[in-house]
Amino acid sequence: MSNERSPYPRDLLGYGGEPPHPNWPNDARLAVSIVLNAEAGAELSLADGDEKNEAVYEILEPIENVPNHCLASHFDYGPRVGYWRIMRVLDRFGVKSTVSSAGRTIERAPWLAQDIVARGHEISAHSYRWENHSQMSEVHERAIIDKTIAAIENACGVRPLGWHTKGAPSPITRRLLAEKGFLYDSDAYDDDLPRIQAVAGRNHVIVPYAFDTNDMRYQAGPAGKFLSADDFARVCIDAFDTLWEEGADQPAMMSIGLHPRYIGRPSRIGGLVKFLIHATTKGDVWFARRIDIAKHWKQLLG
Repeated sequence: MSNERSPYPRDLLGYGGEPPHPNWPNDARLAVSIVLNAEAGAELSLADGDEKNEAVYEILEPIENVPNHCLASHFDYGPRVGYWRIMRVLDRFGVKSTVSSAGRTIERAPWLAQDIVARGHEISAHSYRWENHSQMSEVHERAIIDKTIAAIENACGVRPLGWHTKGAPSPITRRLLAEKGFLYDSDAYDDDLPRIQAVAGRNHVIVPYAFDTNDMRYQAGPAGKFLSADDFARVCIDAFDTLWEEGADQPAMMSIGLHPRYIGRPSRIGGLVKFLIHATTKGDVWFARRIDIAKHWKQLLG
């Protein structure tokens, strides 16, 4: 498939050093998007009839042929404890987030979707379970997207308009999302600003995500570099300060990724608190749900 026809063209130029001025609300120098990932119960598990067990959590532990109940309990800490701790912090600072939710998680914990919406956060879609989309057939992937939408909508009455694939998307994921009426996806890591792309006859918004300012770096394995709460806070504050200073001339966007089973632990939550104390006292910052960023961008440039 050529770049000209692909929903995922590889563009090394981007805005070419002259990005558009985003004109964020209230002339903010920086838009900060906090994304909380709700995934417990969607990880691969033989106990759920999946083809294998997930093996990466607080440690690396491949368990084959039998269910891994130890791993499951680590994930379960998220909705049982971590989610509530994070919500108390976000409420304290008056910050709204996007909760990127796996369909199977919401089927198992419909109360989670209901609480997300009741608090005024955005509920978006994060695939159905922890499976790679990259080689799915069109029929299968379309069914998975439909299943994810239905799980969220049935739980809370809100149809998600944002999507982030668990793992790599397929060559046609973005087209299917546009056809299904999604306003935006976050399957990109290549910019500090959103962009609009014509997909399936629609002006589809791409709201990039980030892995550096992400608590996934508490996990085991090569990607895990964080140990203390200060590790998370320092990285996020450094990124924030850089973008805030640049925002005097060129405002941009910052994404922060959270997982209740990681940052929701008592030894780590202080990193989020320290970042929010720093960011909320700086001024000229728009803390925005991704749906609000996407709508703003589409109105600005769509």
